[in-house]
Amino acid sequence: MKRFLLLIVIIGSLWAIFGSHVNQADYGQTWDKATSEIKNIKENEELQGAWDSFNTKLQFLLGELNNTIEQLPKENNGKSDAVEKPQLKEPENQVFSVHNLEFGNTKDEVERLVGAPKRSSENEYGVKWYAYHENYQNYMMVAYNAQNKVAGFYTNQDLLASKNGIKLGSSKDDVLVKLGQPLTQIQKGFVFYQFDKNRDYDVFLIDNTYVTIFYDKHKNNTVTAIQLISKELEQNKKSFYTTGSEKLKEGFEFQLFDLTNASRVNHGLRVLTWDDHVKETARKHSNDMAENHYFNHTNLKGQSPFDRMQEDQVVFKMAGENLAYGQFSSIFAHEGLMNSLGHRENILQKGYKYLGVGVTFNSQSQPYYTENYYAD
Repeated sequence: MKRFLLLIVIIGSLWAIFGSHVNQADYGQTWDKATSEIKNIKENEELQGAWDSFNTKLQFLLGELNNTIEQLPKENNGKSDAVEKPQLKEPENQVFSVHNLEFGNTKDEVERLVGAPKRSSENEYGVKWYAYHENYQNYMMVAYNAQNKVAGFYTNQDLLASKNGIKLGSSKDDVLVKLGQPLTQIQKGFVFYQFDKNRDYDVFLIDNTYVTIFYDKHKNNTVTAIQLISKELEQNKKSFYTTGSEKLKEGFEFQLFDLTNASRVNHGLRVLTWDDHVKETARKHSNDMAENHYFNHTNLKGQSPFDRMQEDQVVFKMAGENLAYGQFSSIFAHEGLMNSLGHRENILQKGYKYLGVGVTFNSQSQPYYTENYYAD
């Protein structure tokens, strides 16, 4: 807009000088006359003085116009119009429902209600997460079994309903009163995997469903997200970590990107744009950490995230980096980052425009996650 208005001023000024020569039938001759007169100005000292005077006034006018434009209302900040929330109902068959959907619903039934998925990506269970949302509003991910029936849910938005009144914003104390003691471990084959005592989530086994409830430490340990996985789907995952593959790397990367945007929308912030360029910077750092057995924002060459981005010709005015290691999925990585104040500040930084995520796995199939944010 600014450039357009400045261009109008310049054209108007040139018209004042040469407009009298314009003949609608002969634009070519008019341009020749204009070119000739400009040449005369350059060679004639008297005309040169007049031109200098005009140019000074033009620059003053452009400066005044620029100041006026700076005071005009700013362009839209990237936030989308609000999307209507669904009227949530108590579940009919299970303890929990998401967007009024439950386990057993078919993929066709889901998509008749919420439309086509915006993305599908490989997850740690060997199936896909299908992401449904409207510009990251009413965001949820759904996994399907071999019969194309719902076998997994995740949401971090107000789409959760339950028979016992648990919803987003419920307190951890209320969850424990209504659901009882959470699991402390999970068995895979002959191996028991112990959950961290200082975890920011609880896992329950309810009606053949593993229910993981995530809490927001920065909002008095209230429910911030939920993951529901069928017992069958969980049992098909043979170990705590899933063997890394190119598809799973990409799946974790895009899932972290989508989860970040869903969280930003929750806090009234604009959606970030995926950036393939900085994604490569992030992926290289994850590879470096996995191969060389370290976990740090500064690599073994002493390069900071900003050094690495500059080395890859990423042009930025502001930038930031989040790292995570060992969480067995993008969901657990994201929820952990949201509960770490410095990482949370990057996720919810108002000024960022772009995000690239790079994931890789070490020899024990443990994932390394790098998120690079920036604004140009």
